[in-house]
Amino acid sequence: MLHLVLFQPEIPQNTGNIGRLCAITHCRLHLIHPLGFIITDKQLRRSGMDYWQALDVHHHADWQAFRQSEAAPKRLWLLTTKATRAHWDATFVDGDGLVFGNEGHGAPEWLHEEIGDAHRVTIPQYNPELRSLNLSTAAGIATYEALRQVRVRTGH
Repeated sequence: MLHLVLFQPEIPQNTGNIGRLCAITHCRLHLIHPLGFIITDKQLRRSGMDYWQALDVHHHADWQAFRQSEAAPKRLWLLTTKATRAHWDATFVDGDGLVFGNEGHGAPEWLHEEIGDAHRVTIPQYNPELRSLNLSTAAGIATYEALRQVRVRTGH
């Protein structure tokens, strides 16, 4: 199982879409608080709440609580625009966690440092005039690449 980790997400529609992605792909979703919304938001329900019952979601009060959780992955990859290594050049394995910063600020510098250069990857952008992909789009791209690699290695 892969883990998708959202660090203090701010936009309910993105979290709902990523929740739907996790439910469909049997990935575990980790939400690192504080969130920029409440889970019962109308937009979240519209984006994915009908899938919420099928979702393996874990809430964590903060990053430290997440790292101490038995439900958390042991190996993490940070998806960031501040990396030079492409996501398809990483070697993902079953049980890995894909970490995404929030929509407004990305991941804080201390999180970049904790995860380290060797586990920071980016989704290549071909238009340097634009800032980044939407969070839920980036999560979908990274998740399916990681799942493809796991499938190739395990034959599933």
